[in-house]
Amino acid sequence: MSNSAGTMVVTEPHGPLHPEAAEMVAPPTGWVRVSVVASGVCSADIGTAEAAGKDTVFPITPGHEVAGVVAETGADVEGWVAGDRVSVGWFGGSCGRCAHCRTGDVVHCAARKIPGLSYPGGWARYITVPADALARVPDGLGLFDAAPFGCAGVTTFNAIRKADVRAGGRVAVFGIGGLGHLAVQFAAALGCETVAIARGGDREQLARGLGAHHYIDSDALAPGTALKELGGADLIVCTASSTAPVDELLTGLAVHGRLTLVGVDAGSVTVPAARLVMNGHTLTGHLTGSPRETEKAMSFAVTTGVRPMIERMPLAKAGEAIARLRTGAPRFRIVLDTTSTE
Repeated sequence: MSNSAGTMVVTEPHGPLHPEAAEMVAPPTGWVRVSVVASGVCSADIGTAEAAGKDTVFPITPGHEVAGVVAETGADVEGWVAGDRVSVGWFGGSCGRCAHCRTGDVVHCAARKIPGLSYPGGWARYITVPADALARVPDGLGLFDAAPFGCAGVTTFNAIRKADVRAGGRVAVFGIGGLGHLAVQFAAALGCETVAIARGGDREQLARGLGAHHYIDSDALAPGTALKELGGADLIVCTASSTAPVDELLTGLAVHGRLTLVGVDAGSVTVPAARLVMNGHTLTGHLTGSPRETEKAMSFAVTTGVRPMIERMPLAKAGEAIARLRTGAPRFRIVLDTTSTE
């Protein structure tokens, strides 16, 4: 089968994103071709689009928050048929044989694939992925809302759900952006006393509208100290892409509290060992989730009304989307529309 399909590519280090025709071929054994409807833009895509790694193989097509419809299945694919509504996230397939895979922890497979890095990503009209990367989009969730669930949605949902916070426990979300606005919604919907922390007072009304019971302006107050005055947090989800605030934030944990990092930079965290031991604190990181966990996050969203706040942009303006993301302008997730030109 031969046809051409539009895709956004980078063909040189630090080069521009530009449209290019791509040959459509039948998916190989065990893989599925998806007709992309919506494709999210994530902070991690900035690095992918820069294409500056020494082992980079061109052309590069970024995109790992994809939602669309199955167009064609390869040989030996079971459980998926043309027309199924699906999403593909940061997890883009695994070996299926290692100890992590055999115990269901597929996201930590050493051979884990990532769309946009391991194979061409979703900033295209079509993407071809391993069948085990697919998550089924439930009725009641639009594809533009579904796209961010493959990365931002499942990451924040799992970070809270897997922390085993007591019923009615206090959860603080540091950073109200692309990840944080979802974390606030999930925490509130899970029945937690939710504290939103952001710089300045301009996001307080928004945060409370998303379900926050308290708001801390980190420009006006040291957030760890303010949390301590509230009685301490059972869980702090740090979504900001900076490790600098972590030491002070740790002072806001309750006894046996946990701080989970989901937003990171290249920095390091210094933890006072005595305080960690004496208070039974846990400092941990969280990566993403499996397709099955993405399905759980989407089903929970349908039931509770959790939704990403998105801006739609045409696929052809992916370069502009990256530029907006660099400035922190989006409120809060950009989703590329493969069918729009304006």
